[in-house]
Amino acid sequence: MRRFGRTMVTAALAVAVVGGTAGWASGDSRRAVTGPPPGTAAWRADTASGRALPDPAGASPREVARFFAGLDEGARRELVRAHPLVVGNLEGAPLALRYEANRIAVAATGEARYASLAAPDRRILAFDPRGRGQVAEVFGDLEHAEHVSVIVPGSDNDATGYDAVRKPATGPAGMARALRAAAGGSTAVIAWVGYTTPVGVGLDAADGRLAEAGAVRLARFTQGLDAVGAPDPVLFCHSYGSVVCGLAARHTDATDIVAFGSPGMRADTAAGLRTGARVWAARGPSDWIADIPNVEFAGIGHGADPTSAAFGARRVPAADVQGHTGYFAAGTQSLAAFAAIAKGDVR
Repeated sequence: MRRFGRTMVTAALAVAVVGGTAGWASGDSRRAVTGPPPGTAAWRADTASGRALPDPAGASPREVARFFAGLDEGARRELVRAHPLVVGNLEGAPLALRYEANRIAVAATGEARYASLAAPDRRILAFDPRGRGQVAEVFGDLEHAEHVSVIVPGSDNDATGYDAVRKPATGPAGMARALRAAAGGSTAVIAWVGYTTPVGVGLDAADGRLAEAGAVRLARFTQGLDAVGAPDPVLFCHSYGSVVCGLAARHTDATDIVAFGSPGMRADTAAGLRTGARVWAARGPSDWIADIPNVEFAGIGHGADPTSAAFGARRVPAADVQGHTGYFAAGTQSLAAFAAIAKGDVR
């Protein structure tokens, strides 16, 4: 009974912290964007070289890769022209086709907020304009990379703001650029805003609903990388993104999972993630995430602190990290350690 009582008190404290930070704001709860991309109905009704097209909802990424391998270049280009939103988001489709399809899809929205994503020098691996918008961008040469890392961000990220002008090395795109610069040219880094993130630190950030939907999408995304022959990735999971990674862990082929600024990963221990990946954790001394109680009760909270000794993750040095988003700042111990992990230099 005393343990139950302590849990209730801790859960109440979690509610108080979240409510005091951003309000319960249940009316602002976000609906997760799930399912196949816009244009799927027209895609399903079409054919290529007399063959039915792979169902975006049911075909595995490997089946998609095999389908495209059987098409000539003309048939591939026609699918890009006719169905850019589907091809651009189809896990297992050739990378160059996805980049081209997403340039077309972004331009077709006619929305100024997305215009920069259509620049010819950007490698947009996924783009979905539904809701607040989702995007994945590649920094480096993914087709020839020896190592691949994926940045999985937390709250307040979408297709419009993930690369907004901010302090250097913050936000998903800023983190990706910083990691690639530190890790070197043989490493490709993907800024993956492929799920509906919470807004602020309210109810959506305190429960796991959006993370559960995001975990499904992240697992399929990593399967898509595998289907096109990319190296097994390292997942760098920030804040609420570490909840997504925790739930997706056993369904990915990641070599390493790095949680930083984490409120918890919905597991009591690293072993509880049921992954073959090495699990790492970092938290800076001034990161406000330390004030969030590490509890999961009645769906609220995300469980144990990944930086605690009991959790069992490998620790990443972060003594010089400033705030909640400073982990990729130039010269920090954390960035140096992240780069070593990304390159596979740590055994």
